[in-house]
Amino acid sequence: MNILSNSKTFYINLIIIISIFILDRLTKLYMIYLDKINSSPEIFSSKFLNIYLIWNEGIAFGLFSFNENNLYNFLTLFILIIIFVILYMISKSSGFKKYSLLMIFGGALGNVFDRIIYKAVPDFIDFHIGNFHWFIFNLADVFISLGVIFMIIYELFFSNKKNHENI
Repeated sequence: MNILSNSKTFYINLIIIISIFILDRLTKLYMIYLDKINSSPEIFSSKFLNIYLIWNEGIAFGLFSFNENNLYNFLTLFILIIIFVILYMISKSSGFKKYSLLMIFGGALGNVFDRIIYKAVPDFIDFHIGNFHWFIFNLADVFISLGVIFMIIYELFFSNKKNHENI
């Protein structure tokens, strides 16, 4: 099913993508605002969760952070190419798989927007247990991660059934 073939489907897809993008933008803008008015970088702290703003210049969860502009620009271009591949995959999928890809697409748009505008992605959610801290992330990362988890579930439990039925 093509993403543009049915106007109702197109608008539902667009609403999902825009909703994810707007939720991500609002949370990031709010965190940037709180960081500016706070005298401390730490906005919230508890036993398992800290909220404070960091600027991630790497890729997912701060991996491959660097200061080299050419490498950063190449990585941003590579991410844009992946986003177009995901858009193509959305156009060729349906159902659960398509909604998983829409979540990944919406989150990826939010993060690539920040990479282009700020030259870094604002991350602020820090889950931890004692001294063990997970990677600091944002709402776009949550949608990307959920979309990937749902894609894995789809491939493990639903994709194989279709392949076995066709044999």
